[in-house]
Amino acid sequence: MDTRPIGVFDSGLGGLTALRELARLMPEEDLVYFGDTGRVPYGGRSPQVITRYARQDVAFLRTFDPKAIVIACGTVSATALDALREENPIPIFGVVEPTARAAAHVTRNGRVGLIGTRASIRSGAYGRELGRLKPGVEVTARACPLLVSLVENGRFRPGDIVAETVVAEYLTPIKAAGVDALILGCTHYPLMRDIIGAFMGPGVTLVDAGEQCARWVKKQLEWDGLRNQRPGAGRHRFFVSDSAGDFSELATAFLGEDVRGGVEQIDITAY
Repeated sequence: MDTRPIGVFDSGLGGLTALRELARLMPEEDLVYFGDTGRVPYGGRSPQVITRYARQDVAFLRTFDPKAIVIACGTVSATALDALREENPIPIFGVVEPTARAAAHVTRNGRVGLIGTRASIRSGAYGRELGRLKPGVEVTARACPLLVSLVENGRFRPGDIVAETVVAEYLTPIKAAGVDALILGCTHYPLMRDIIGAFMGPGVTLVDAGEQCARWVKKQLEWDGLRNQRPGAGRHRFFVSDSAGDFSELATAFLGEDVRGGVEQIDITAY
């Protein structure tokens, strides 16, 4: 049994999709979340800058002596995962492999859509993993840079005309390609799941990167004997690099637990 916490980080709010699923699957685990809200979004940055930011995020979470760290960010997972694993002696999990595995499993016609940040799409990480898992798969990919900003500003609910218009513009060519599975390759995107699902239609399975990553982490921790077996609910702690107010309100609504007053702002450049 290992009672140390699990660290989770993202460029902002989106990683809460992974944290919510981790908390549902492993309610006894302590979770420490860091959202780099002062530097969101990561998706338009260079690989060098993304890797530098990710190293600082990991260094901060390492101060809590975590047993594992979850990169709840498609951009960092696609860009810096290998470097972070080489530099740190604890398990570090990304979203690309488990998400690609799920998409390869659910597609029936071999046509998979992929939406992500510019950096994720540019890296080709999801496409390479899908090709390895399911040779011959056709991947139609589209960078959707505006979606992260919409989510971070709370514009992700059905009926929001701006969000619905942007989703339609981005996803029209993917829908036209006849995909039957769509990878939500940024953990912000599942917050727009209702809008995306309504546009794509019931014949398309949405594959949630945060959800798939959380399931993968649970299995890996069990295999490695790192699960916390103590009774009772785990503690959740939240940290951000910019003002905690907006994050607290949105996180409270999304997670269904009141985190207002419990989010701390830190100087991530000190790590």
